[in-house]
Parts: sequence; structure tokens; C-alpha cells
Amino acid sequence: MNTAWIYLILAGLCEIGWAFGLKYSEGFSKLWPSVITVVVMILSFVLLAQAMKTLPLGTAYASWTGIGAVGTAILGIVLLGEPRDAVRLICIGLIIAGVLGLKFLAKE
Repeated sequence: MNTAWIYLILAGLCEIGWAFGLKYSEGFSKLWPSVITVVVMILSFVLLAQAMKTLPLGTAYASWTGIGAVGTAILGIVLLGEPRDAVRLICIGLIIAGVLGLKFLAKE
């Protein structure tokens, strides 16, 4: 795995972090959750920008949002008791398949 993909995975993990931060900042009404959320957002964008130096725009952006969406959905299920019905899990699986396809099948 090259450095750009490592940056991209880290950026996606940060996206998961700031998505959860948005939940706990309660509309940016709580100071410290809001500050942490903004810091993690900035870090996510910086890492994404580093990945985009060598990865194609569409691949990087779609993978970043996919990692963030899947991670946030799974943590929502596990930590927040969000629905875990079969259709939702299949859709999460399709997003994972798309990200893996962009990583392993798309020409960079």
C-alpha cells in the first residue's frame, strides 16, 4: 500500500471522528466537543489533500467519503443502537465493495 492510500485511510478515520464529534457537539453548542470536531475536520482535510497529490480526484474523494460513511454507519449501529436490518447492512457492504474496487481495480 502506498503512502497516498495510508493518508487516505487516516483521512477517512478522521472523517468518522468528526461525524461523531458533530453529534456530540450538539450543533456546536458545546465548546470542547466543537473544538475537537473542528480540529479533526481540519486534519481530515489535510490528510485528504496529501492523498490527492498522487491519487485521482474521483478515487480519493469517493474512497474518503466511503470510508467515513461506512465507519460512521457501523459505529452508529454498534455504539448508538442504530438500525441493523439486512437492507442497511447490504448497502454498507456495497459501499465497501465500491471503495475496494477503486483501490484494487481502478488504474491510478
